[in-house]
Amino acid sequence: MEKKKVTVPLVCHGHSRPVVDLFYSPITPDGFFLISASKDSSPMLRNGETGDWIGTFEGHKGAIWSSCLDTKALRAASASADFSAKLWDALTGDELHSFEHKHIVRACAFSYVGLNCLSIGILLLNLSYNLSHRPASNACVMHIEKLFLM
Repeated sequence: MEKKKVTVPLVCHGHSRPVVDLFYSPITPDGFFLISASKDSSPMLRNGETGDWIGTFEGHKGAIWSSCLDTKALRAASASADFSAKLWDALTGDELHSFEHKHIVRACAFSYVGLNCLSIGILLLNLSYNLSHRPASNACVMHIEKLFLM
C-alpha cells in the first residue's frame, strides 16, 4: 500500500489583523521572498521557502491593501488606506519615499520589463515612478493629475 504524500501548509504568524495581499518575489541569488499586506498597517517580509520572518516595514498609519517587491527583492512598495504609498529599502527596512495622495491607495507593482518602475494605483489614477534615476533627475510622472518629485 502506497503512502499518500502530505503537504504541510506554510503558516506565517505575526499579523494582528487579516492579511489582504501576498506577493512572492522572483528567485534571486539569495532565494525568494514573501511580502504580506495586512489591515494591521505593517507589511512583513519573510523567507519565501520557510516563511521565517525577516522584518516589518513600519511607518503606515492605515490598512495596507497591497505590497510588492522588485525583481531583485531589493526594494519593496506598499499601498495604504492612510492615503499614501511607500517605497522601502528591503534590506534595511528604511523608508525611501512616501507618495501622498487624496484617496486610499489600493495597489502597487514594480515593472518587470525595461526600466525599474513602480506603479501605484489610486482608484483610476496611475503613477509611474522611474527608480533608475537619481533624486537630482526629478523623474517621476503622474499620468492623470500629479507630478511627484524626489
